[in-house]
Amino acid sequence: MQPEEQREERDYLLDSKGHKIVTFFHLSGKLGISCSKKIGNSVVRHRFARLVREVYRLHEDVFNSGLDIVVVARACARDASYHNIEDSLLSLAGKARIKKNGGEK
Repeated sequence: MQPEEQREERDYLLDSKGHKIVTFFHLSGKLGISCSKKIGNSVVRHRFARLVREVYRLHEDVFNSGLDIVVVARACARDASYHNIEDSLLSLAGKARIKKNGGEK
């Protein structure tokens, strides 16, 4: 990993138990989802990926156009509900300032 690609602590979102759920990187119009086997078996990984894609599909108008977005799942994401993923994704989009309104200030 190159030094300029190192993740910062603000790139993570914590769930109610203090576990890191999703890491969010913005690169240049697609959505990428990375789930390792640490998340669970293929059923669990595909469920997570489907939920992330659905959140992105329903809120696609919120994100700036022309960005490649990569979502990296953490081990504790296996138990995340749709609403947890939705809250995490939208919150991180605001922190990364890739929302159309500029995100959080």
